[in-house]
Amino acid sequence: MLEQKTLDQLWNFDDPAGSEVRFRTAAADEQYDADEQAELATQVGRAIGLQGRYEEADALLDAIDADEPTVAVRVLLERGRLLNSSGHAAMAVPLFEQAAELADHLSEEFLAVDALHMLAIADPAHAESWTRSALEYASTVHEPRTKRWMASLHNNLGWTLHQAGRFTEALVEFQLAEQWAERIGTPQQQKWAREAIEECEHSLAGGLTAETQRKA
Repeated sequence: MLEQKTLDQLWNFDDPAGSEVRFRTAAADEQYDADEQAELATQVGRAIGLQGRYEEADALLDAIDADEPTVAVRVLLERGRLLNSSGHAAMAVPLFEQAAELADHLSEEFLAVDALHMLAIADPAHAESWTRSALEYASTVHEPRTKRWMASLHNNLGWTLHQAGRFTEALVEFQLAEQWAERIGTPQQQKWAREAIEECEHSLAGGLTAETQRKA
């Protein structure tokens, strides 16, 4: 099956239309076997979904031969993402749960963490629990691309805590996100972490000011 870095090279999430073209071209390339072409096709579906063409993406995912287990995980993930993006988050949750369970069974660590991270998005009432589960899982892996999730997950958990008004805890998560981003992350992750720390410190300062005013 394909390495995640192969897919990373074709993705530009700021340009889903361009990504769609690249994945369609790759999926038709005979250098890839049928299962790899199916994996690439799941990313065509994701790119189409990011453009808001939900019915087309759903039909494409339906047409993919998902007999190969890793392909099946990717179809579950992309169908879940599609449901979440189109306003049906509750329907996406069981698909992400299935994806996480199957990926773990297959030792597809990157996909297992991806599924757990998507559960936190689709199931906001349990976002903290899902993100902590993803962090626990990612902390045990050694593959660098999968380990990079640590920066994103700490950042996500930070925002979950920040939205709950738990600013001190959130700041710790944002600082951990920055540490992981500087260690193994991308420049974009480093930038997001710094911005989050700055905003959280501003929130903390505001909270302290409000507390002081109440005591006065």
